[in-house]
Order: sequence, then structure tokens, then C-alpha cells
Amino acid sequence: MTSETDSFVAALRAQSQRYHDQHPFHIRMNAGRLSRRQIQGWVANRFYYQENLPRKDAAILSNCPDREVRRRWIRRILDHDGTRSGEGGIEAWLRLGEAAGLTREEVRDQRYLVPGVRFAVDAYVTFARTRPWVEAVASSLTELFAPDLMTERLAAFDRFYPWIDRDGLAYFRARLDQAPRDAEHALEVVTEHCRSTEEQARALAALSFKCDVLWSMLDAIDRAYAE
Repeated sequence: MTSETDSFVAALRAQSQRYHDQHPFHIRMNAGRLSRRQIQGWVANRFYYQENLPRKDAAILSNCPDREVRRRWIRRILDHDGTRSGEGGIEAWLRLGEAAGLTREEVRDQRYLVPGVRFAVDAYVTFARTRPWVEAVASSLTELFAPDLMTERLAAFDRFYPWIDRDGLAYFRARLDQAPRDAEHALEVVTEHCRSTEEQARALAALSFKCDVLWSMLDAIDRAYAE
């Protein structure tokens, strides 16, 4: 990579300082300071994000003119939807809900969904539909920071929340492998297509926006389930 590309990648990675693992709600989660009600509220609300990820990725595919990118990007949809009943990330999140003491109906029917989470997730899907596809790809680069978060979360759940069935944590384990693979591809796409100063600035703004989406979700959940 050129020095300009190195600087661009460093700027993208620096967005980790705005990632939602720094949010007070996440900090309390990893310190074992959330109640059963708060964990369940987070699981139920986060499901709205999980079930919309395939729609977000389908929007990127629909706008992307590059066949090679589409061939690799479609794996994300399959990862979440699965290829048959009982598979995929959405199914794994439903099992997390069950492990945390919620029924599938409670998770799926949005009875616990707070308006701020709906607004943030819908804004993210709209962004992927309406912005240039490379910017939408750049917004996904929060996955650069996800493996560390998943590792810390698994350790915290194991230590502080023994009432959650360990079989329900399969989603987090799967993302330890999927997130680095997806982030590597997205980073390749963004560095290849964002060469000018203006293009790189738009990519950084897209990633910043995604950080805001995740942070806003936790703001809304934190307020709704404050104790």
C-alpha cells in the first residue's frame, strides 16, 4: 500500500474510538452490572438490527455494479438468513433470546422494541439503499472492531451471567470468524475504490455514521431500561 492508503486505513481504524463498545451500557454489561431485565431488553431490541442486516446487504448488492464484489458480499446474507431452516445468524439470535429467558414470539413481534432503536436501524437500511454503494460498504467497517468486542462479551457473559444458557451464545462465537473475513473484504473494496481525498472523506463519514447508529441504539436501550 502507498503511504496515502496507509494513512486512510489508519483513519478508518481510528474510528474504533467511537465504537459502541465504549458506550456506558456496554461497559456495564461487560462488568456484570446489568440486570436480567436489561440484558433481555438489549437482546430483544438488538434483534431488530440483526433481522435487518440482510436487507441492508441486499440494498448494497442492488446498487453494486461489480460482479466480483457481489459474489463475495452475498455471503453476508447467507450468514444471517441461513440456507435452510434452523441456520444463520438470525436463528442464532433467536436462540440467544431463548437462552436469556425470552420466547421466540417475544423477540420476533417487536413488543419490546423502543422507538430510538427502530429509528436508528431504519436509518441505516435507508443509508445503504440511497447512498453510493462504496459508501454503504464503508459503513460496514465497524466489523474491524467487532472481534475484540465479541471476545470480551463472551468472557463477560460466561463470568457474570451464568443464568444465560451457554448454547445461546453461538452467534457471538460465529462472528469471531465471520467478522474478520467480512471486514477484510470490505476494506479491500473501500481502499480500491476510494482514492481521492473526497472519496476517502465520504468513506470516513459513512463509517462515522454507522458508529452513530450503533451508539444511538444503545442510548435508546439504556434510557428505556434504566434502573
